Amino acid sequence: MFLPKYPDNPTPQPTHTHTHAPTDPAPVRRPALPSVSIDQKTVAAVLVGGVVLTALLAAVAVTAISVAVAAVVLRSLLRDHHRR
Repeated sequence: MFLPKYPDNPTPQPTHTHTHAPTDPAPVRRPALPSVSIDQKTVAAVLVGGVVLTALLAAVAVTAISVAVAAVVLRSLLRDHHRR
């Protein structure tokens, strides 16, 4: 009852196949992007600007750290002075 029943002829029947080569799909055209010309002067200006901004950021960070250290030292000195 629960056993599968197999067909007498186990070979599959031949199916219809295409004998001609498939055609290639048409290429998808993308909209043209505007051309941007970048010369060496522009690249140099961007690099110099990046270096300058990085140097300014580093200077601000060093200044902030030194001000914080000076504030901690002054607070410690003033606390010791008020205790006396």
